[in-house]
Amino acid sequence: MGTVYDNIGCVGSFWKEGWMNLGLGKVTVYNCREFDEKELFLKYGEAFGLELTLCPDAPDDGNLDLTRGSDCVDILTSKMTRNLLEGMKKNGVQYLVTRTIGYDHIDLEAAKELGLTVANAPYGPHGVAEYAVMLILMSIRKMKRIMERSNIQDYTLKGIQGRELKDLIVGVIGVGRIGETVARCLSGFGCKLVVYDIQQKDAIKKYAEYVTLEEIWKRADVITLHAPLTDENYHMIGEKSITQMKDGVVIVNTARGGLIDSQALIAGLTSGKIGAAGLDVVENEFGLYYYDRKSDVLDNRELAILRGFPNVTVTHHMAFYTDDCVETVVRDSLAGCKLFLEGKENPWRVV
Repeated sequence: MGTVYDNIGCVGSFWKEGWMNLGLGKVTVYNCREFDEKELFLKYGEAFGLELTLCPDAPDDGNLDLTRGSDCVDILTSKMTRNLLEGMKKNGVQYLVTRTIGYDHIDLEAAKELGLTVANAPYGPHGVAEYAVMLILMSIRKMKRIMERSNIQDYTLKGIQGRELKDLIVGVIGVGRIGETVARCLSGFGCKLVVYDIQQKDAIKKYAEYVTLEEIWKRADVITLHAPLTDENYHMIGEKSITQMKDGVVIVNTARGGLIDSQALIAGLTSGKIGAAGLDVVENEFGLYYYDRKSDVLDNRELAILRGFPNVTVTHHMAFYTDDCVETVVRDSLAGCKLFLEGKENPWRVV
């Protein structure tokens, strides 16, 4: 079966790949990475009988025409505003899927009003869970400082004495699939585990104690976040909650940047109230990840300050990024498109 290639100028490079006369439907894929996703999209697009338009850029007003005639649109963490959704709907789009677990970057109210179906493509919990454990270990063992010293051949010990997990209380906020996996992994280190969620699971009670948020603030030496971002928990870690925490508390966030008030975090780090932080996500990260911005002046003062602390590890929203995850989200995002186009029940539908 042949593959059709067109070269079209889309803010930088652009590919269009499709299989003609398959008849099931058309999908416009944005944020498609050539080095790891493209081949998988071609593989699963053909397997599901879908005609694909692949674009490496995020959706914007300049490339919205790529959705003309498409039934579905496949995105990453790009902000999906009402304006963009209206434009897609006008072009005939009926279904929007994000290759992520979270979908707070999509204006769901606008999607509902426009009659757009929204879905996600969750990946397995182990990649993010293991990454969170790594950030916890790096934070309590002061690994950023150790690595920076090693790079300049400074092999002194002063200031890099660490702590052991067996001596600490770890608070896990949000024990869905990822949070539960984190708690289960941490149980092997012998630390005391306290967890918070609006729903409780009997399986977790074997190795963790359910407590209130206030108890986590007061008792935990380490706090790791695994909750979705909602209006209710926006800035759940802020000035008030930080004042209730233990001196020297370690905060790890592999969930969503908006769960933490960056200004309050910086104040806590500056005063020493917060002993360390491991951040895979930060506020106002849209437009930064996943682009090469090394020659750009970035409009994110908080990120610049956080990166400058010797006790803060910042990575670029990549805790999910494993072989298994990449294939899973590509496959399942297109599988959801296929189910939608066939009028079948879709387990990934959120709106």
